[in-house]
Amino acid sequence: MNSSRTPSAEKLSRIRLLVLDVDGVLTDGQLHYDAQGHEAKVFHVHDGYGIKQLMRAGIKVAVISGRHSTAVATRMTELGIEHVRLGQDTKSEAFAEITAQLGIPPEAVACVGDDEPDLPIMQAAGLSIAVANAQPAILSYADWHTILGGGYGAVREVCDALIAAQSGHR
Repeated sequence: MNSSRTPSAEKLSRIRLLVLDVDGVLTDGQLHYDAQGHEAKVFHVHDGYGIKQLMRAGIKVAVISGRHSTAVATRMTELGIEHVRLGQDTKSEAFAEITAQLGIPPEAVACVGDDEPDLPIMQAAGLSIAVANAQPAILSYADWHTILGGGYGAVREVCDALIAAQSGHR
């Protein structure tokens, strides 16, 4: 598809699991360290609200990141996301574990990414989504490009589209 247009309501209505990368998707991709070397991350409140609404609508959410981060773990706990895999060198293994654990086939999974480490899980998912500011290789592969960038409401955009499709209001 490779389009900024939202996929059909029919395709979106089949999604039962949303898999998200962190850096560049839930954040703007910047890494912030204080003088003591402690990491800080900035998350957009709109994304968090969208995730909570999506889970209330019955769609599972999982996070798979290549980096360990206390800030990410804290935020995911705050949002109530149970399926969080941080420090994953091979994201496809975590993807397979989560989908098997939940009993959700890959074709019922949407995956949002922004860079090459996300490509294997985007390829495994039934719907691949790139944030607007993703790397060119990811943009060229993805089924759908968000209008908003990672860390600036792109995840909310995806959540809203999935919720609308689930409720038949698209």
